[in-house]
Amino acid sequence: MPSKPTSPNLRRGAPTGALDAEAVRDYLLENPNFLTENPDLLPLLQPAAKHAGRNVLDMGQIVARRLGDELTRLQEAQDELLANGRANLAAQSQVHAAALALLGARNFEHLIHIVTRDLIELLGVDTVTLCVEAAGDGPTKAPMGGVYIIPEGRVDGLLGPNVPAWLEAVQGGDYMVFGPSAGLVRSQALIRLCPSPGAPPGLLALGSRDGEKFQAGQGTELLQFLCRLLERLFRAWLDLPK
Repeated sequence: MPSKPTSPNLRRGAPTGALDAEAVRDYLLENPNFLTENPDLLPLLQPAAKHAGRNVLDMGQIVARRLGDELTRLQEAQDELLANGRANLAAQSQVHAAALALLGARNFEHLIHIVTRDLIELLGVDTVTLCVEAAGDGPTKAPMGGVYIIPEGRVDGLLGPNVPAWLEAVQGGDYMVFGPSAGLVRSQALIRLCPSPGAPPGLLALGSRDGEKFQAGQGTELLQFLCRLLERLFRAWLDLPK
C-alpha cells in the first residue's frame, strides 16, 4: 500500500524549528482527511472575524463555536455510553459467577451459606440476606444465620403488589430485612422470591455502603435472573411443587 504523502518539513526526524505555518498548510493540503480523522482538534480552530463593527454578528464564528460544543457533547455521550457498557459487562460477569456458585451447592444448608456469605464478595456488596414471610403458625425465627422471618404482607409493603424488584438509595436498611447490618446500608436491592405456588413469598435482599450502588431506574434483569435460578434450586432441594 502506498504511503500517505507527507510534507518534507513534517517528516519523522525533522527539527522542531522547521515546523512553520507554511509546512502545516502544505501538510493539510496533502492530507485533507487529517482533521476528519482527528476531530478533537476542531474546537481549537478559531476562524477570524469577518466584521469588526460593533453589533455585527460573525456567523462563521458562531457556527464554528456551535460545532465545537456539539462535538464536545457527542464525545461526552460516547464516553458515558462506553462507561455504561463496561459497567453492564462487569455486572453480567458478577451474576454469572454467582449463578455458578449457587449451582455448586452440596446441600440446602450449603446453598444458604453461599447466598448469605459468598454472594457478598461475588456481587460486590456489603450484606446479603434471605427473607421469608411468616405463614400461619409457622416458625417466627429462622433456623440459620442470614435468613429472616418477616411479617405477612411485608414483601408487598416493601416492593408494592406484583412488583418483582425494587432498587433505591436509603439512609439505613430495614432491620427486619438486614438485621444487625441494617445501619450500614446506603443503597439496597430487594428482589421478590416465589419458590413454589402456595409457599409464602420471600426476598433476596442486597445492601451496600455505597449510596450509588443501587438506584431507582436501574435495570433489574440480571438480579431477577439470579432469583429465578434460586427459586428452582429451592424447589429441587426442598422437593417443592412447581
